[in-house]
Amino acid sequence: SQGFKDEEFSDKKENVYRILGIGDSFSFGVVPYKYNYLTLIESQLHAADTNVEVLNMGIPSIGPKDYLSLLVKEGLALQPDTVLLSFFVGNDFDDSKKRKLHEYSYIASLLHYIINLQPKYEGRIIHKKTEYCDACPTFSSKQYLKIEYSRSSIYLVNNKKFPEKLKHALYYLKQIKNICKSHSINLIVVIIPDELQINQDLLREVKGAYYPDLEENKWDTRLPSRLLSNELDKSGITNIDLYEYFSNSSGQFYRPRDTHWNIAGNQMAANIIQEHIHKHLASGEYTGR
Repeated sequence: SQGFKDEEFSDKKENVYRILGIGDSFSFGVVPYKYNYLTLIESQLHAADTNVEVLNMGIPSIGPKDYLSLLVKEGLALQPDTVLLSFFVGNDFDDSKKRKLHEYSYIASLLHYIINLQPKYEGRIIHKKTEYCDACPTFSSKQYLKIEYSRSSIYLVNNKKFPEKLKHALYYLKQIKNICKSHSINLIVVIIPDELQINQDLLREVKGAYYPDLEENKWDTRLPSRLLSNELDKSGITNIDLYEYFSNSSGQFYRPRDTHWNIAGNQMAANIIQEHIHKHLASGEYTGR
């Protein structure tokens, strides 16, 4: 009823460990609901005999400043024990910059997203009952290369603009940490890699089309994930960097020419995240409120 892609939120019950999933379209879900990584995390933790519920508060086309706002305005009232915040390397650094006029209202932002952004950058957002094709490409090859190129400057070594983007993103993440700490809420930041970091064929296409003369030592696809993870560590913010897990695994984890995970990608992420949560719940490190 609040517009989130999940079952109806209810009052928190005793002896239930509540996790609040905050993020953008990755969290909202491009795959059907039952295959979404947040849904899978909940079902896997149930299978491990843990009384955990995961609330999906993902909203397409938002970023770190909106994650902070969403937590304060709606998330805290749900009394979460843990906030699981998904940070997408592909565009969350850019989405940390100063807002434009239409971004101050979620309604205006949604209209802008539907009219202008969704067809160009998000792909098909799956909501309610609709036919889903896990292997169907969303964009043409030319369109998709342009999208990935538009995000690729963060992998250039000595990029003078990236430190400022990182600074802005960290500002909002640290604010979220402080709010969580003041309410005795655990915070986990999941760092989601862009397909360009994982898919070597796509990387070669983008570099061949847009950086044909770039020296190899001027490019580092691990760079933004590593720097963000290191800074989060310094700030005492628990984080799970999915880059190594995805880059060291064989298989196709992203929908063809779409930017989002396919069913296998969601499953992979769920396995990694739930294992982390289960381990810390079992050790008593994550306690309920």
